[in-house]
Amino acid sequence: MQPATRTNLTESAAESVRLEIVNGRWAVGERIPNEATLTEMLSVSRGTVREAVRALVSQGFLETRQGSGTYVRSAVDTAGTLSRVKRAGLRDQWEARAALDVEAARLAAIRHTPADIELMRRLLAQRGTPADGGREAFARRDIAFHKAVVAASGNRAMVEIYDFFSAAIIETIQSTLAGDLPEPDARAHEAIVDGIASGDPDIAAATVRAFMAPVLLELDRLLSQ
Repeated sequence: MQPATRTNLTESAAESVRLEIVNGRWAVGERIPNEATLTEMLSVSRGTVREAVRALVSQGFLETRQGSGTYVRSAVDTAGTLSRVKRAGLRDQWEARAALDVEAARLAAIRHTPADIELMRRLLAQRGTPADGGREAFARRDIAFHKAVVAASGNRAMVEIYDFFSAAIIETIQSTLAGDLPEPDARAHEAIVDGIASGDPDIAAATVRAFMAPVLLELDRLLSQ
């Protein structure tokens, strides 16, 4: 392991430990060296090691067990994968999100509860328009509705992936197209809820495809200019 040398010692220490995990120095489930040993290996203070470990815990690489130590939780470098997804084209990101929306609606039609439908309708009623508090606030309210649809699917992995895509797409739109994409109206959103409430997965999926079609068409037009 290389000593930490960059200006931000905590970031440097965390990166050194992360690389050791990804490269297999410590297996998943194995306890990593204690704080004193890491301090010596990295040539940094105990406080820096503590912060570096805390950062890697938040990233999902490590987990701390009270009275036992710190263990490798995952050796998968998700940060690199998500970074590459962010660099993908906006249409690719939107198609991926659309695929998630469609499958989430299909599953929600089968698995939803009355409380799920009630929540979706309440979020729609609160959604309003971009004039209500600005575009950023409107985007948060809109995404809250779509996340409720995905949550009703009962698929936890899908919820986590959707959170990432939602954030990445909003960020990309704000930086490249300045909100030029068409915003589906309230009726298009209501149709999704009605489709899910019907209990028919094919109807639910069809409402999402109809919802997404104008956005994808406009993306094709804008990105071809």
